[in-house]
Amino acid sequence: MSKVYSDYFFDEPAFNTHDGGYVPLEVAAAPARPLAIPPLLKPDKETATDLYYTVTAQAGETQILPGAKTKTWGYNASVLGQTIVFPVGKHIHVHLQNHLKELTTFHWHGLAVTGPYVDGGCHAPVYPGETSDIDFTLDQPAATTWLHAHPCPSTAEQVWHGLATLALVTDDHINSLPLPHDYGVNDIPLVLQDRRFHENNQWDYRADYDPDGVQGPTALINGTVNPYFDVTTQKLRLRILDGANRREWRLHFSDDLPFTQIAGDSSLLAHPVTLTHLMMTCAERAEVIVDFKDYKEGDTVTLFSDDVPIVSFRIHVFAPDDTTLPADLLDVQAPLPDPAMPVRKVVMSGMDEAVAIDGKKFNMQRIDATQQMGQAQYWDVTNTNTMHGGMVHPFHVHGTQFLVVSRNGHAPYPNETGFKDTVGVNPGETVRLLVRFDLPGVYMYHCHIIEHEDGGMMAQIQVIDPAEPNKTYKLMDMDTLVHAFAEERGIKPEDLWMAGMDSYMKMGMKM
Repeated sequence: MSKVYSDYFFDEPAFNTHDGGYVPLEVAAAPARPLAIPPLLKPDKETATDLYYTVTAQAGETQILPGAKTKTWGYNASVLGQTIVFPVGKHIHVHLQNHLKELTTFHWHGLAVTGPYVDGGCHAPVYPGETSDIDFTLDQPAATTWLHAHPCPSTAEQVWHGLATLALVTDDHINSLPLPHDYGVNDIPLVLQDRRFHENNQWDYRADYDPDGVQGPTALINGTVNPYFDVTTQKLRLRILDGANRREWRLHFSDDLPFTQIAGDSSLLAHPVTLTHLMMTCAERAEVIVDFKDYKEGDTVTLFSDDVPIVSFRIHVFAPDDTTLPADLLDVQAPLPDPAMPVRKVVMSGMDEAVAIDGKKFNMQRIDATQQMGQAQYWDVTNTNTMHGGMVHPFHVHGTQFLVVSRNGHAPYPNETGFKDTVGVNPGETVRLLVRFDLPGVYMYHCHIIEHEDGGMMAQIQVIDPAEPNKTYKLMDMDTLVHAFAEERGIKPEDLWMAGMDSYMKMGMKM
């Protein structure tokens, strides 16, 4: 039998449970409800070679708790969104619509697309009532990726409102594997988030604001409080996203039921890894297979985060399933770095308002680094926080899938053998990544505690196409952004408050 890993790997003294501002989860005083399964977004049109979608950012109201509905935002839905499917090799056309009352952007977290406009960071605003059209063809491994708003420095608030949804990249290889493939039946998304409900069941981001990350005591799984799922197959494939602004999720099942991780952020793992405990930092994804063979009709299996139940799996009659996972899931081909290339050093530092990358706060007009398209380079990403009183910083790079080479010179965690786009870095740790960009553009890299990126723990890299070495990009500037938000909200620019602005002002800095 393969080894079963029973720890969370990450350094326990840095768990968010030790934060001074930690908000523990509590079981809400609300009835159990069926887990909401986001529907698949239907294409506008599909041909043998092309696929067309419309994605709409919209405001709505959602019945989350008994009583008043909660004002929420979503993509083609009142909250979160409909799940989008992108087959590798098809030419994808996406018509973006903004039906909100303020500007937003559409960031494709985990997709290898050109930056900055298709990638959808802060340089690709779509203003209220306006539309934008993007297109791309994916050449990357199958993965569970996601779409979320990214209008610096209001990313955290817009995601908190509900602007996040899954985007599934599929290919012939993953479709050929003996995995659960029936979406909504045995292939189930789990978007893990947390919120605090204020008067009349409303969310109040500013009231909850914390520069080290906004948290709430109530777990929402796919926007559902106290969810249960009716299990009708022996095996489930759970596609788990840490979609929270700040919260880490330390997951385990009742009875310490083992489960098998088959994929991370940006690809299948090289080999299946059997676990009883899984810790996820913000924006990470994990696909796991859970086998209920030892349970019978009427049993309930509970998924916990730390000691708080977050999803109940109610077992019904199911047919036996004797399929086995292959020992090799993906032939992970590491790109070869040029030995003459220097190692890029990236330093994440600070807490609260003092967060920075390489000693600087983010400036939308500044390019902090360059790398040639198609050229692999080692990045050493260091978290200078101390183990006691510091935190794990999840580090994300737009527009690429990287490999985790080592942690403080030692092997990465056993479930980090595939491609990733987000990696948790422990305090005092240096994680070596192997990074290659295959498309040109300007991309951001940052901590994915979203309040940290809004507060300036973010930088930009320009990927140079040798065929166009002098290409420049029109980059958003803060004055334009501030005046747009102020006008949309009907206030003076000097009266505007957005997440992250405090971090700059309290440090005596201009955004």
